[in-house]
Amino acid sequence: MPRVVSLFLPSWSTDRLRRKLGDVSPPPDKPLVLVGRHGNRRLVTAVDRAALEAGLRVGMPATKAQALVQGLAVMDAEPEADAQALDRLALWALRRYAPIVAADPPDGLVMDTTGADHLHGGERLMLADMVEHLGKVGFSARAAIADSWGAAHAVARYVKQTVSVVAVNATQDAILPLPIAALRLPDAIVRGLRVLGFDRVGELLQQPRAPLTLRFGPELGRRLDQAAGRLAEPIEPVRSADVVEVQRAFGEPIGAAETIARYVGKLVQALCVDLETKGLGARRLDLLLYRVDNRIEAVRVGMALPVRDVKRLTRLLCDKIEMVDPGFGIELMRLSAPLAESLTPRQTVSSLIEQRDADISDLIDTLGNRVGEEKLYRFTPVASDVPERSFRRVAAASAETGDAWPDHWPRPARLFAVPEPIEAIALLPDHPPASFTWKGIRRRIKRADGPERVFGEWWKRDAELTAVRDYFQVEDEAGERFWIYRAGDGEDTATGSHRWFLHGIFG
Repeated sequence: MPRVVSLFLPSWSTDRLRRKLGDVSPPPDKPLVLVGRHGNRRLVTAVDRAALEAGLRVGMPATKAQALVQGLAVMDAEPEADAQALDRLALWALRRYAPIVAADPPDGLVMDTTGADHLHGGERLMLADMVEHLGKVGFSARAAIADSWGAAHAVARYVKQTVSVVAVNATQDAILPLPIAALRLPDAIVRGLRVLGFDRVGELLQQPRAPLTLRFGPELGRRLDQAAGRLAEPIEPVRSADVVEVQRAFGEPIGAAETIARYVGKLVQALCVDLETKGLGARRLDLLLYRVDNRIEAVRVGMALPVRDVKRLTRLLCDKIEMVDPGFGIELMRLSAPLAESLTPRQTVSSLIEQRDADISDLIDTLGNRVGEEKLYRFTPVASDVPERSFRRVAAASAETGDAWPDHWPRPARLFAVPEPIEAIALLPDHPPASFTWKGIRRRIKRADGPERVFGEWWKRDAELTAVRDYFQVEDEAGERFWIYRAGDGEDTATGSHRWFLHGIFG
């Protein structure tokens, strides 16, 4: 089942202009409209959020807009620049999110993310990442994913949520309550339907198709079928002029998995030759398979480090062949590296002179493409005495920072994200507990070491100016070892509540 994302940029033109002007742009709270000429009339072609809240709308005369809002910022529209910037944004999304991306003028993108969302932690996290990245650079956005382009387009624009995920096979239910304008119909057809009393998509789907087609033509039925997912709507992916890619056309369509795998190997070999010529290694590979029924099947794989090893890349792609539906046959295969980085050859070192470091990047790539890059990580030390702040997650293949883990006190193999409260019996201020109760089980302590005193980081929060924790390593009668602490120094209540917590378990 295909999964299509619609990325809606409600104030694309005004956001782009503000970003272009930089410091000399109108203040964010000042209403801004863009004006273009239609014949002899100057009409509003775009409004920002402040202008929308002030009651201004696209299509109204510029003179009326200026009369309604005092101090309105009015600037000339730049439709060609908007379209070019939208194409550049599509290339950015192509490198980052999906193998099939296209501009959806005038205010959005469309992407076929089938089989690519797992690289970003799932559909919802992928959509949230899109909106967050655009928000950081000044573009407001909403994103939706559904089984069809029409449904995703409608939900992104008419459901007032930043991120919307329509479940698989729930497309029709999602579009039923939406207004008929969500179907991407010409304005004349929308007005005619409203005259007849139709307001919602669900009302149209309940009507016989023949009378509607007779009155409004085939466009209405086509848009209904596309939105409901009954009629395919191919997406012509954007292509970058400088991307490294190879392709293979077939005189007779192919469909067998073994045949596809054989030609994947040939395409990878040709692509690696081009990459080597340019001194590059692939970080993303997109395999597009064009079917005879005008549909495109796509496979995307990612690598933790730049790679141009033929066997390795072929294996990663062939692992995904089972996801490909060849339909009635594939007539064209295209392999591209939308994300490539510099890769210089490394000199082979003799094992008699120096032992080579173990290379686990192949394993990282295999696991990353199966479970998702976001779910594969490692920890690196951070300069902090507070245990939960003494590490951070980084990419599994990220370079070493040179920081070393502190070894003056041992740390548990398993550290809880949130310390769990326990009941403990202890002699204050410096003695370890004689016993503690965790999850209803009382544990008598046989051995203990501590306390290790950890002070709060006063430069981060004022509340930590006097905060203290006293940590103990304890072992119960069953031989299990725990890392517990008391909040406070055992004497002054200003240093903590003097409650006990379990923070980790030793292996």
